[in-house]
Amino acid sequence: MSASKTETAENPQFYLEEDHHPENSTNLGFWLYLMSDCLIFAILFATYAVVGRNYAAGPSPADLFDLPLVALNTAMLLFSSITYGFAMLQMERGAKAETLFWLGVTGVFGLAFLGIELYEFSHLLHEGAGPQRSAFLSAFFTLVGTHGLHVTFGIIWLVTLMVQVSKHGLIPENRRRLMCLSMFWHFLDVIWIGVFSVVYLMGVLG
Repeated sequence: MSASKTETAENPQFYLEEDHHPENSTNLGFWLYLMSDCLIFAILFATYAVVGRNYAAGPSPADLFDLPLVALNTAMLLFSSITYGFAMLQMERGAKAETLFWLGVTGVFGLAFLGIELYEFSHLLHEGAGPQRSAFLSAFFTLVGTHGLHVTFGIIWLVTLMVQVSKHGLIPENRRRLMCLSMFWHFLDVIWIGVFSVVYLMGVLG
């Protein structure tokens, strides 16, 4: 028996640490990705704060935004976060079918959020309030559109994981991927609460 095999046999802790290394690396890498995303959104929020009142004699947030519709859209995303939490609870129980069910419900809420956002964008464009109309609208479309692209990516990721879980079950690799998507999905919730508060609520009531 080689020295490395002897060390592993005599020291089980060595084996466990070696076995968990990929998971720790994955979590660290994903946290680094989320931090980079935080920087991107921080720049977009800062840009909006600087130019968000430059209307160029055009419409202001109070003229354009429909707060009840935006509140409904916010509820869709918050509900999706809750249902994803239910999926994670079922994953911990090892219940494959229930996990897939709640992931599917999460995807439906996510699609509803995107549908309402696309409706809002199309309405603004129909009213002549496109991103080229003013610095305010350019910053608005960039910030909200970037968040929407992230949600779109999250839904694609969600569907991919549902296929993986259907084929291979709740194996450790799929559990780790579901945990990463959970962090990403809740991160998008936090960003959207900032968007709702700074862009929509303060824009209409400020």
